[in-house]
Amino acid sequence: MKARILAVGQKMPAWVQTGFDDYHKRIQPMLSTEIVEIPACKRTKNPSPAELEKYAITEGGLILQAHQAKNSAGKREQLICLDVRGRNLSTEDLAAKVGEAMQLGDDMAFVIGGADGISKEVLAHATFKWSLSNLTLPHPLVRVILMEQLYRAMTIIHHHPYHRGDYF
Repeated sequence: MKARILAVGQKMPAWVQTGFDDYHKRIQPMLSTEIVEIPACKRTKNPSPAELEKYAITEGGLILQAHQAKNSAGKREQLICLDVRGRNLSTEDLAAKVGEAMQLGDDMAFVIGGADGISKEVLAHATFKWSLSNLTLPHPLVRVILMEQLYRAMTIIHHHPYHRGDYF
């Protein structure tokens, strides 16, 4: 099984790259992961609602291209969209979802949308919509949180002591 993070945006701050790289290195023996950075649209200073929708649609098209390229290569990839309107999961629930995908032989792609969210078209293709929190989180931070949670889920699956969920 492989996991990809399809993230809108490039050129992350050094602290984001450091945090992401740390968990990326830790997870590799358990789960092959990669990040695919989708270029964000150039935005005007005060965009209209129509322009905001256009940005999301353009970025969504690039996300779907990346996802469909993987599926057309003969490997099924579940599309998990990180969306504030999605379902909240505990870490144990995430581990169960990842474990199910592993048993099915599916890969997983986790979508982090752009500043204006994820397009309706991408959400319509989603296997699952997941909300990390009811809080509004900055997109760079979401990369680190997502990678840490994937690492934590894999430690649960592999019975590694990192999680410590049973001690509370």
